[in-house]
Amino acid sequence: MRGRPLPRDFYLQPTLRVARALLGKILVHDSPAGTTAGRIVEVEAYRGPADRAAHSSGGRRTSRNEVMYGPPGRAYVYFIYGIHHCMNVVCQAPDVPEAVLLRALEPVEGETLMRRRRSLPDGPAWRLCRGPGALCQAMGITRAENGADLVRGRLRILDGSLPPAAQVARTARIGVAYAGPDAVRPWRLVVRGSAAVSGPRVR
Repeated sequence: MRGRPLPRDFYLQPTLRVARALLGKILVHDSPAGTTAGRIVEVEAYRGPADRAAHSSGGRRTSRNEVMYGPPGRAYVYFIYGIHHCMNVVCQAPDVPEAVLLRALEPVEGETLMRRRRSLPDGPAWRLCRGPGALCQAMGITRAENGADLVRGRLRILDGSLPPAAQVARTARIGVAYAGPDAVRPWRLVVRGSAAVSGPRVR
């Protein structure tokens, strides 16, 4: 798929700003099976050691989350519940472990391949990348892509149309009730009206 990959400097902005700016951008994966791509319509920001919902909460640093510690513009992919992969975009300078979780896409290329991967031969296309696990399955993203360079690799994010402010909603993040006061921070950003948005719809 053609388009200009986002530059490294894009990922060095404050993480909430990166999260907002990722809406409308295009995630592309050139895999051996073919190319798939989707427009980003839902994200969540995770803001490092002070954020009890982040994998780097309290400065935690392990082999699992090492990619979060930089450099920026890399994919942080982890396996959860023994079932799903989830993809994050690493932000900030090295040793500042912040990231943005990609929660949903609207498919724009490779729908047939996405359907085969998701075992959804029919039904609406918005179901294919609705939720972080479905997104990774449809896009063919696994731990093999952990650490992938999003600026110049086969897995990359291309520039795209930024939705206007009136079309963007902020809510609490999903599934982080354990994080106490951090659980209610409005760090989930969604494109209003998109059927692909997971969790509570925002109109």
